[in-house]
Amino acid sequence: MSFVQTIKDNPKLKNLALWMLISQNQARPRLWVKLFLNPLKHKKGIRATIRKRTRMDVMPFNNFSIGQNSTIEDFATVNNGMGDVHIGDNSRIGISSVVIGPVNIGNYVILAQNVVMSGLNHGYEDIHIPINLQKCTTKEINIEDECWIGANSVITAGVRIGKHSVVAAGSVVTKNVPPYSVVAGNPARIIKQYNSESKRWERTNILTTI
Repeated sequence: MSFVQTIKDNPKLKNLALWMLISQNQARPRLWVKLFLNPLKHKKGIRATIRKRTRMDVMPFNNFSIGQNSTIEDFATVNNGMGDVHIGDNSRIGISSVVIGPVNIGNYVILAQNVVMSGLNHGYEDIHIPINLQKCTTKEINIEDECWIGANSVITAGVRIGKHSVVAAGSVVTKNVPPYSVVAGNPARIIKQYNSESKRWERTNILTTI
């Protein structure tokens, strides 16, 4: 059994390790973790930029990576506490956006301002226990290459956005989006798709629920 697994299997050791890594009742890592552990654990590509006013709630017990030429803008939040976060090459996380793992973002992806994507959900089923004390579940979000996610959009846990697709501003995406599609609304629906035969983007006659 590995050292890490030993800690995970022992509640007392696990609580001690979490106390050493995270301030009590906080999501962000302690300063020594940010300065010493995370640079050794996580991968940052050539010319990748994380702005000074970005909130990086990144822990060493899960993975985080950002590819070359990618940027995380000011006031954005990235959190890998519940799952890995990977950002590909030449991608941009917009101002004030929130990315909570598990999330995998491909190459040449644009996240506009105030986009929220969270790969976790809080349990609520037991009415005798406060929601914030119930077990969380996770489902990975996947944003494939070349996508554009419009401002103020929400991408829910487990959703996959297909290659070269567009999520219109203000949309709430609760189901998978096929490649080469444009979706809009709450819940988001397909309003346009690329036709490989006509080689044109064509509006759907009837809004298609995804």
